[in-house]
This record gives sequence, structure tokens and C-alpha cells, in this order.
Amino acid sequence: MGNGETRVRGIAARAGGWSARHRWAAVGIWVLFVVLTMGIGSAVGQAEVKDSDQLKGETSTAAHIVEEAGIKEPAGETILIQAKGDGVKATDPAFRAAVADVMKAVEETGRVTDVTSPYDTQTISKDGRSALVQFDMRGEAETAGERVEPVLKAVEGVRHGHEQLRIEEIGSASMMKTFDDAFGDDFQKAEYSAVPVALGILLIAFGAVVAALLPVALSITAIMATMGLMSIVSHLIPMTDAAGSVMLLVGLAVGVDYCLFYLRREREERAAGRDAQTALRVAAATSGRAIIVSGVTVCVAMAGMLFTGLAEFEAMGLASLMVVGVAMVGSVTVLPALLSLLGERVETGRIPFLHPDKRRRNGRSVDGSANGSANTESRFWTAVLRVVLARPALSLAVAAGALLAVAAPALSMKTQNLTLDQEFGDSLPIVQTYNRVNEAFPGGSEPARVVVKAKDINAPDVRSAIADFREQAVGSGASRGPVEVKVHDEENLAFVYVPLVGGSDQDKAAASLEKLRDEVRPGTLGRVDGVQAPITGGVAASHDFNEQLVGSVVPVFAFVVVFAFVLMLLSFRSLTVAITSIVLNLLSVGAAYGILVAVFQHGWGASLVGAEGVGAIITWLPLFLFVILFGLSMDYHVFVVSRIREARLRGRTTNEAIKHGVVTTAGVVTSAAVIMVAVFAIFGTLSMQSMKQMGVGLAAAVLIDATIIRGVLLPAVMALLGERNWYLPKWMNRLPDLTHDEPEPPAPLAPAVPPVPPAREDEGETVRV
Repeated sequence: MGNGETRVRGIAARAGGWSARHRWAAVGIWVLFVVLTMGIGSAVGQAEVKDSDQLKGETSTAAHIVEEAGIKEPAGETILIQAKGDGVKATDPAFRAAVADVMKAVEETGRVTDVTSPYDTQTISKDGRSALVQFDMRGEAETAGERVEPVLKAVEGVRHGHEQLRIEEIGSASMMKTFDDAFGDDFQKAEYSAVPVALGILLIAFGAVVAALLPVALSITAIMATMGLMSIVSHLIPMTDAAGSVMLLVGLAVGVDYCLFYLRREREERAAGRDAQTALRVAAATSGRAIIVSGVTVCVAMAGMLFTGLAEFEAMGLASLMVVGVAMVGSVTVLPALLSLLGERVETGRIPFLHPDKRRRNGRSVDGSANGSANTESRFWTAVLRVVLARPALSLAVAAGALLAVAAPALSMKTQNLTLDQEFGDSLPIVQTYNRVNEAFPGGSEPARVVVKAKDINAPDVRSAIADFREQAVGSGASRGPVEVKVHDEENLAFVYVPLVGGSDQDKAAASLEKLRDEVRPGTLGRVDGVQAPITGGVAASHDFNEQLVGSVVPVFAFVVVFAFVLMLLSFRSLTVAITSIVLNLLSVGAAYGILVAVFQHGWGASLVGAEGVGAIITWLPLFLFVILFGLSMDYHVFVVSRIREARLRGRTTNEAIKHGVVTTAGVVTSAAVIMVAVFAIFGTLSMQSMKQMGVGLAAAVLIDATIIRGVLLPAVMALLGERNWYLPKWMNRLPDLTHDEPEPPAPLAPAVPPVPPAREDEGETVRV
């Protein structure tokens, strides 16, 4: 075929070819898709996960009982009144006057109900220095944080009149408001700054405004379309706020990456002398194919979250899966159409000192010629590859040894649901209030709650069983009391509130919970026929969540690894490539785990990221990181190995193909990795330790994956394996063949500059033209 034209086949090639020929139709369909999904999503609204669907086990059972009864539980608030010294007791007149003033002040706001005195509820500490005034907020619990400010101001007013006492408020409404005020803007700034950061890096990578804007525009439109899809799908599988944040992160990362891969290949082909149409076709058949293989692999990895049985994870998995799918489709359809429409105008807004043309004037191509390739920025990796390919065994030993050493701390990983002071430190006054309440009233700030359901809640045997439960809860040592009962006669329900011994010490509180569930309940409430008594509350929810999460680890890991292996096997027709891809990905995930444990659990370098004194990894993070990282790392692996395989099919030796594949992709992989690391690092700067851990873990893993894994380990392993890289057992030839998007070798191009000799030695390597 003349003029270097390439005959292309396959989904990516056909999609790119159709879009380039029908460019206005392709752009119009994409815009219509985004507008329709957003419009429909806005019209139907987003269904949020109900409390009863959040978890399995007793927590879910209790939530279902309350929902079926139609009971809307208000947001509970507590006011701690505590003597600052040892001289004042709760029985003193001054203390009683403070209690009376507090009760009067909060009642006068008109925002509260059921205000109770500590002298009536016996919520006075053992040392007599502390007491709790308790009440409920009027209205919906979910929005109580928006209405609690007048109450907080009223309490503050009372505090000024009783300087010898601490008078502090804590509860679900006040905590909601405090966290929204402290961290709501924090999150928004992080999410909003991610786009400018990505755009800035793209400007450096492309050196042209329009070229840099294309990936950002496609990512944003993919995210917008996915937001609409989330609302539509939420009526089948409810969504959460966390799912939206994760979707934004993943969508920005993969959307920019996919466009970057496509654009750089199209630019490279044009710089090599091909006409715009042929360059676009080659990009569609090569980078387009890599995008589809990568996108499907990432989607499979994200689908692993659906096997957890946890509503939060299911929502995050589905949202991530959808945004990756949308970004993938957009990259192989609307992007070729836009490139076809723009033509040379994609270079509009050139930044002289950053544009590749400027860098090429004094640089060489990846082949060593002076024809002005788009990859002069890969000189560093050319030098690295020279060392790695000359000493592959040594390079493998050093790099793998280093990563195994980094991963070693993960063997001592301790996971738990972070307490309030672990999550936020001492930066917020309400954290100190939380600690004071827990110290004076262990378990009192967040007691276990027994939801008792009976045919007749006031039947003598039921009332007797509840009384026995209250007595034995204290007698067994699970609680120090007071155990309170709130009866809902019409619904035949009773809520029994049991402060757990252990308080904020999760291990001790969990032991107290187990004692209630396994010892106290069976001998009391369990002896009455027809009575249900699931035990819920904060400690119970954490316990049930952990049980569910631990039980899902093996199936999720197995699903992700097996399906990723199969996809790599079918996409590259190589058993060796499939195995090495899994092993290398596991190594990068292990290294990320090791860094997390070293920093957040052992405190090595914790001060650098503001993580002093955390001492544990939040429970959900290891599984979440595994799924996300396993998916995202496939971006780079598929892109690099696809380029290596392409060079091998064109007749290069395996070592030459490895060097060509790694060096020609080094610039785009580096740019993509820098964007991902920068975006994830933004979340590592947040004040919440769970978000900080997620950001640091993701950023560290992507950095390791794009440098040590792809730049050293992958070429070293492939160099040692040689032709065995392409090994496929004969019996596997029957498997489906997904490699058909490979282009035929292009015809020789007319030289872009005066011709050079057919081959020469340059800097120790054979140069081919």
C-alpha cells in the first residue's frame, strides 16, 4: 500500500476509521450521549444506599426492622458538663445550676426535643466530676448538622457563665457540622485542583494548549456522562458519596491516560513523516487496541468490588467500572474524530520552550537518527535500558530485592476502623470532647443498641426478658451501665442502649459486644419465642463490616487475578506475558502495602505527611487499593507490552523489541504517571487519615509501577526469557484470538530529512531506519 498506508482490522481500528470518516457524526453522538445521560440522571435523581443495605449481619437486620416499623430516629446530642479540678462535684449547687442553665438554653432554641437531666438518667461519672445532658434534634437526622448551630451557640453562651466547668457538646449533628466545616472545603479544593494540575502537566508534555486540553476535555465529559449514568443505575444499585469521589479520581486518571496514549502515537507517526490520515489509522490500530485491552482489564478489576457484598464497595466498583468504560469508548471514537477535525490545528497555542519541535532540533529519535521523532525525552530511559539489557539478571535481582524489602513491612500490617482521634488527630476540639466523654463514660458516647422486636412488646415475658438483659449486661462485665430502654408501643419495638466496656478501645469494646451477643442475649431475650433482638451500634457496625470484608478478600483477589490473567493471555497470545504481568502487578501492590505500613503504622517518615500517631491502616484500604492498583497498573503494562509485541512482529529481535517498546513509550508513560501521582498526592494532603492513606498508597504504587516495574523489572524479565516471552502451548491455540488489531508492517517512508546510511553504530547500538 502506497504512502505507508496501513491495512488495519479490529474493533479499535474500525472505530477510529469510522470516526475519522464521519467526524461530525462521531462528535455529535458523543455530545448527545453526555447531554442525555446528564439530563436523564438529573431528572430521575440519585438513590442513596439505605442504612439497612450498608452491611450484612445483625447491623443490617436491625436497620431493616427499624425501617419496616417506619421509625425515623433523630440525631442524638450530648452535652458534657465536667469539673476542671477535683474540688467540684456533680452534687454541688454550682454544678446543678450549670445543668439547669444548659437544659434551659437548648430547649429555648426550639430545635431540640426530649432533653434529659443527668440526675434523672443517672448519667453521672463514677468520680462524680462529670455529667451528661442528652437530647434529640428535631427533624431529619441526615440534615441535623445544618440545624445544630443555634444549639451550639446556646451551649457556648452557658459556658461563659460557668468558667470552673467544661461545657462541651458532641453528637451526630454537631460532629456532622464540624466535619463539614473543617473538611468539606478540603475535599472540594482537592477535587477542583486535580484538573488544573493535570492540565499543567499535559501542557509540559505536549507543549501546545489545544493538544493539552483534549485529554482534559474528554475526561471531564466522561465524568459528566458517568455522573448521569450513576443516577440512572442507582435505582437498581444505590450509590454513595464515596463512590462519586472515587469515580472522579479514576475517571480523571484513566481518561487522561487513554487520550495521552492515543495522541502521542498519532504525533509520533506524523513526526516520522506519515500523512495525517495514515498517522491516525496507525494510532487507532495500535494505541486504540492497547486502550481497549487496558480498559477491559481495568473494568474487570473494578468489578471485583462487586463480590464484597458491601454496599459501599459495590457502589465504588460500579461507578469506577462505568467511568473507565465511558472513557475507553470516548478515546477510540470521539478522539479520532476530533483529531481528524483539528488536523494541524491540534498544535494551536504552542509554547515555544516546551513544544516537541523545539526539543527535537537538538535531539535524536529513538532509533538514533536525526529525523525528529517525538520521543527525544526518553534519553534517560535509553541509558537505563542499555544497563538493564546488558545485565538483566543483576538488574532483576537488584530491583526485585529492593521492592521486596519495601514490601516487607506489609507482613505486620494491622488493620482497623480508625477512631476519631486517629482519623483527625487533635486538630479539632470535638475530638478532645469525644475522648473526655469516653474516659468518663466508657462506651457512653456511642453505646451498643439492641433492637427488640416482639408481637407484644409489653407482654410480661418480654418485659421480664428485657429487665434480665439489662441486669446481666452489667453483671457480665460487658457494660458498667446505665442501660437505658426506650419503648415504641405502637410498633412493638424497644431500643436498649448499652454502654460497652472498652469505650474507644476497639478491641475491648468488640470483646464486650461479643459477650452481649453470645452470652447475655441467648439467656435472656433469646428464651422468649418470637422475639428478635439484633445488636447494632458503632462497634457492632465496625465488627460486622470487618467480618464481611475479611470473608470477601479471597474471592475478590481470585476473581481479579484470574480474569486479568485470562485477558492478558487472550490479548497477547502468550502464557509467559500473562504470568509475568500478574507477578509484576502483585509486586507493585505489595510495595505499596509496605510503604503504607511503614509510614502510617510504624511511623517511619510519618511527620512528612502529617500522619504521626495513627498506628494502623484503615480496614477497607488494602482491598480497595488492590483492586484499583491492579486495574490502573494494567494501563502501563498493556501499553508497553503492546509496543514490544508490535516491534517483535515487525522483525526485530526480542532485545531490540524490548528496547524499542520501553523507550518509545517512556515519555507517555512518564507523563501519565506524573499526572496520576500528582492527582493522588493531592488526596494525600487531606487532613483525614483515611484519605491521606489512600492518596499516599495510590501515588506510591503508581510511581513504583511506572519506574521500577516498567523501566527495569519488565525489560529485565523479558530479556532473560528471550523468545520464551511468546510461548503459548499448542493446546491453547484453540482459545479466542484477541490480537487481530495488530497492523501489518508499514511500507518504508520517504525520509523526512536527507537520508542516512542503512545501518550504523551509534552509542553502542545498531540503528535501523
